Amino acid sequence: MTFPGRTAPHPADTFELRFSSTPRGARLARRLASHRVHEWGHRYGSEVNDTVSLVVGELAANAVTHGLVPGRDVLLRLSRAAGGRLRVEVGDTRGERLPAPPADPPGDAETGRGLLLVAALAEEWGVVPREGAPGKTVWASLRAASP
Repeated sequence: MTFPGRTAPHPADTFELRFSSTPRGARLARRLASHRVHEWGHRYGSEVNDTVSLVVGELAANAVTHGLVPGRDVLLRLSRAAGGRLRVEVGDTRGERLPAPPADPPGDAETGRGLLLVAALAEEWGVVPREGAPGKTVWASLRAASP
């Protein structure tokens, strides 16, 4: 997948990881995304690194909670583009279970705020069918000033 109006990113500008469709896999995806963004110059604890970690964590948690198909992995893809944009993509194999537009959950609800956080932190986000596989990809585009 590429950014609109742009050719495919250089491999050094893309990070892909397949992780197990489990809470442990989602935690690993978040940690490795933070590590990759750190390697791209956005240090641990920086606003960009913390934002990417949070967005990956929420999308990965949703994928393993709502997109679970036993025995099927989830795909995380991070890519960076000129102009200081980062794109987070999390794909699962449940194409029939699309995320609902974020709405305010009741005040005492313990879940239901993940996409509200993603919508608040991302420049834009959306859902597209997975390329070359069944399912969907939830993506978010983030502004990331040069490190």
